[in-house]
Amino acid sequence: MTEQINQKKGYVIPEEEFKRQMEYINTMDPYPPNIFYQRYIDKVKKAKTEGGINWGTMLETTAEKYPNRIAVKWDDNDMPWTGKQIVVPHIKYKEFNETVNRYANYFLKSGIQKGDIICILLANRVECLELHVAAAKIGAISSMMNTGWRSRTLAYAINLNPSRALIIGEEYMELFDDAKPEITKADEQKLYFMEDTGKSSMPSGFINMKEEINDISADNPSTTGKISYYDPCHLVFTSGTTGGMPKAAFTTHKTMVENGTAFQMILDLQKNDTIYAPLPLFHNTFLVAAWPAAMLGGAAIAIRRKFSATRFWVDTRKFRATKFCYVGELCRYIMSQPKRPDDAANPVEGMFGNGLRPEIWQEFKERFDILTVNEFYGSAELPSGFVNQYNFDCTIGRSVKNNAVVKYDIHKNEPVLNKDGFMEKSDFGDIGLMLFEISESEPLMGYTKKEETEKKILRNVFKKGDAWFNTGDLMRNIGFGHRQFVDRLGDTFRWHGENVSTSEVESVLDSFRQIYISAVYGVQIPNTDGRAGMAAIVLSDTKTENFDFKALMDMLKRELSDFAIPMFLRFKDELDQTLTMKVKKDKLKTDGYDIEKISDPVFVLLPDESVYIPLTADIRDKINKGLYRF
Repeated sequence: MTEQINQKKGYVIPEEEFKRQMEYINTMDPYPPNIFYQRYIDKVKKAKTEGGINWGTMLETTAEKYPNRIAVKWDDNDMPWTGKQIVVPHIKYKEFNETVNRYANYFLKSGIQKGDIICILLANRVECLELHVAAAKIGAISSMMNTGWRSRTLAYAINLNPSRALIIGEEYMELFDDAKPEITKADEQKLYFMEDTGKSSMPSGFINMKEEINDISADNPSTTGKISYYDPCHLVFTSGTTGGMPKAAFTTHKTMVENGTAFQMILDLQKNDTIYAPLPLFHNTFLVAAWPAAMLGGAAIAIRRKFSATRFWVDTRKFRATKFCYVGELCRYIMSQPKRPDDAANPVEGMFGNGLRPEIWQEFKERFDILTVNEFYGSAELPSGFVNQYNFDCTIGRSVKNNAVVKYDIHKNEPVLNKDGFMEKSDFGDIGLMLFEISESEPLMGYTKKEETEKKILRNVFKKGDAWFNTGDLMRNIGFGHRQFVDRLGDTFRWHGENVSTSEVESVLDSFRQIYISAVYGVQIPNTDGRAGMAAIVLSDTKTENFDFKALMDMLKRELSDFAIPMFLRFKDELDQTLTMKVKKDKLKTDGYDIEKISDPVFVLLPDESVYIPLTADIRDKINKGLYRF
C-alpha cells in the first residue's frame, strides 16, 4: 500500500504497550485471555455435546429465566428531545417468545417443514425478528431480503433460493409488485401479508399473517429441541458496491449460539443493558452479533426503521442505550455531524461493530465519551472472524482460528509467489491479503451456489493440498496475532506506480470542515497508466462557490502523498448508498469526469498546479488528447 498507510497512518501495537495492557487485563479483567477463551470453548463444547442448543432454544431459555425483562424496544417518533425520559414501545421476553411460538406453530400447521425457506421482506420492526426466530424453531431457513433492492435484483434474490412462503410487509407491497413479474415460482409460493399502518388494504391472493395466528397455540413447538447445532438458520445476501447480482450465504445455528456466547461475555451484558442497533435487520452484523448477544444476556435490543445521524444520540438517550452496534460508515456519518456541547452527554458506555477507521478511532471515543470499542471482523460466508476483546485501539483483535496475511501485488491483482510457487506471509507491520484456513475441523459454509464458493477458495497456498478462503480484504499484521483492516481489494487503485487506499483518502477529506461526506474512486485518463483519484463530495453547510479550495489543498498536501491526492472533485447533493450505508461507486466510476454525462460541478487539479479549477469541455478534451502530463 502507500507509504502513507505503511508509515504515517499505520498502527502497530508496541511490544511494551501490549505487555502492559495484558498484565492489567490478567489482573483486573473478569475474563483474562486464557480464562476467557477456556470459558468460551467450554460453553461451546457443552452446546455440541448436549445437543438441542440452537437459536430457538436460546430464546426459550431466556424467556423462562427473564420473562419480564424487555426483549425489544422500538420508536420512530422524531420529536425533539426534552430531557424527560419516556417509555418507548417495547415487548418483554415472555410475550415475545409466545408471539414467536404462534408464528412457528402456524408454519407447522401450514405444512412448512425443516429445511424449507421462508422469504421475509419487512422493514425494521419487531415482527421481522419474531418471524426469524419462529422459522428457526421449526428448522426452516429465513431468507432475509435487502429492502433496498428493486424489481430485477429483488426478483433475482427471491429466485436464487425458492421459498415455500413469501412474507411481505404492507410497507413493501409496491416494491414486491414491481418484482413479481420476474419471480419464477410466485404462483407456487404462499403469499403472506404483514399489516403495518393499516392504510393499505391487503392485495388479492395474500393471507393476512396477523389474523391467522390469533387462535394458534403460544406454547413452545416440539420441534425446537430437534434442530441441529449445525443446521442452517438463515440466509443473508452480499450487498456490496462492486456490481453483480447478490450472492446468498448460509448462517448456521452454531454461529448464532457461538457469537451470542462470545459477545455476551465480551460486552458483559447485565439486566439493565440495552444494545442500540440502528442497522437494517437483514444485515449480518445485527443478526449474528448484536441480537444474539442481547438475547443470551437477557438484555434489550433497540431498533429503528431507518438510521438517522442527526437523531442518533437522541435515540440513545430515549432508549437508555448502554451499548451500540455499528458499521464504519455509520460512524463516519455520526462524526460528520456538527459538534454539540452535549455530544458526550449520552448513556453509552461501549460500542462494538466493524469498520471504525484508525484515523478517527481516538477522536470518536473522546468526543462522545465512549469507554470501550470492541471492533470485530467477519461475514456470513467466512469460516471464522476476529474480535477486539480487550479494547485495544485501532485493531480488529485476534482470531482463535488459523489465519494468515500474505504478500499481495496490487498491480498484478494477485498474491506474490515464491520460487517454489507458494505464497508468503507478510512481515510485521506490512499489508497483505487476509486468508482463513479451511479444514475438516473448520469447514466452510460458503454461498448457496457452489461455483461462487469455489471462486473464493485458494488451494496449495503454503503447501500442496491445503485450502484457504480468500476474504478479498487487505489487512495489516500489527503483531501479537492482531490485525488491522485496511481496505477492500476493489476499493484500492494504482496511480503513478503507487497503491492508493480509498478509505484513507476519504478519511482525510471527511475531516475537512466544509465536507460532510465523500466517496473516493479511481478513473481512467487516456494515455496514462493506472487510475487517477476522483472524489465525489457532499458539502456540509456551504455552496460550491464558497468552498475553500486553498485550505483543502493545504490539508491534502499535509496529510497525503502526492499520488494519493484526488485529481478530480465532483460536488453532489447526496451520495447514492445501500441501506447498509455503503456508497454505490459503480455509477460514479462509469461517469468518471465526463461532464457531458453529469450535471454536477466538477473540478480538476491540473499537473504542476496548486489549486483545483472548474473542469470545462475544453480542458476535458485536452486531458483526453494527452495534452496535460498527469
